[in-house]
Amino acid sequence: MTERAVEPPSKRLRVVVVGGSLGGLLAGNMLHRAGCDVTVHERVGVELAERGAGIATHPELHRAFERIGIPVDDRFGVPIEERLMLGRDGQVLARYHKAQIQGTWGSLYRSLKGKFPSARYFAGSTFERAQQMDKGVRVLFSDGSAIDADLLIGADGIRSSVRAQFWPSSIPRYAGYVAWRGTVEESRFSPESHRILYTRFVVCLPPGEHMVGYPVAGLDGDTRPGKRRFNFVWYRAASEAKLKRMMTDSAGRFYEGGIPPDRIDPAVVTEMKQAASETLAPPYAEVIRLIREPFFQTIVDLELPSMVDGWVALLGDGAFVARPHPGMGVIKAVGDAVALAEAIQASPGDLARALSVYDAERCRYGRYLVHCARQLGTQIDTGLRTDEEVRRGEYFRRPENVIRAISMPPSDSPLSDYGRV
Repeated sequence: MTERAVEPPSKRLRVVVVGGSLGGLLAGNMLHRAGCDVTVHERVGVELAERGAGIATHPELHRAFERIGIPVDDRFGVPIEERLMLGRDGQVLARYHKAQIQGTWGSLYRSLKGKFPSARYFAGSTFERAQQMDKGVRVLFSDGSAIDADLLIGADGIRSSVRAQFWPSSIPRYAGYVAWRGTVEESRFSPESHRILYTRFVVCLPPGEHMVGYPVAGLDGDTRPGKRRFNFVWYRAASEAKLKRMMTDSAGRFYEGGIPPDRIDPAVVTEMKQAASETLAPPYAEVIRLIREPFFQTIVDLELPSMVDGWVALLGDGAFVARPHPGMGVIKAVGDAVALAEAIQASPGDLARALSVYDAERCRYGRYLVHCARQLGTQIDTGLRTDEEVRRGEYFRRPENVIRAISMPPSDSPLSDYGRV
């Protein structure tokens, strides 16, 4: 076993972050600025690829980015002011004023990585296991190296290897539906669809389904008109059997951890596009007709009894996975990172107390957000909903309600019958 080449030990708190995507980089930046000795370890050995996923940003994220020196300016994302609900015929059924900045995963990732010391970010570094000690934890990697640290943070997402070791019985539970996603370049739209889609957050509700979309920056981060893309998320029910077929390529290979976009069976994409032409409002039918490489994510729920075990802490989707409807996945990871850094700063020399405070605060919020996201998910007809869930789904599918609840913090929604535990 070899020791990884890092700076010599010091009196600073030594932290190892497993997972080099948004949550891990945000935690790394926050703790680095708090004076900790931090390294971030990402199993993928090359620059993480952007699939074009849009992210609805919120003030909590803006404040966190500004704290680490990333300005929220005209390059941060595409601003919108209005939400629309479209009927099947394209008619506007409801409007709601809601100012937001729509970002992209790629732009946020590049900003965060640019702020973190490059010598402290290790790509191609695969976590294998960790050994708890009386004071601290030894983190072992697949290349045989090891780091002795005061704290290990698992920020490695839904399929967290850290969670698998320390919370082996806690696994994501399939919610009965998937989210088709993708982006289309602004220059490819007809003038009619462009007029509706490119200044707004737009909702469409096919029978038993749910679709949202909004303009985002171009692949290179360009937010100028004409250079942007339109990002969509289309929630559709899929039985366990159908999901297995969707995750099997045309050669018969099954991808249990998620099928790459370029391996999705063309017959599956054709079926999805045919459904779009039959059920979506005209602007959205055009979006699906134009999409070059759609992909889908499996929608799951995950809750843990605790986010801390000894000197190991989880963050973001490693601990709580809320369905994407509130648009809070990245924001939750941001909140976790901020709360952990603040707890450590508030209890210098007492990491156990800091972790206890973090655990109580963020578990409470994680459970709340999972609860709210499940409420919004009752809109999707999986065929497995209870009578009460059907009633809740009908409530949230009302045109004036749906645009006042989705893709925002539940506490920001003006609906009195939402987000109450």
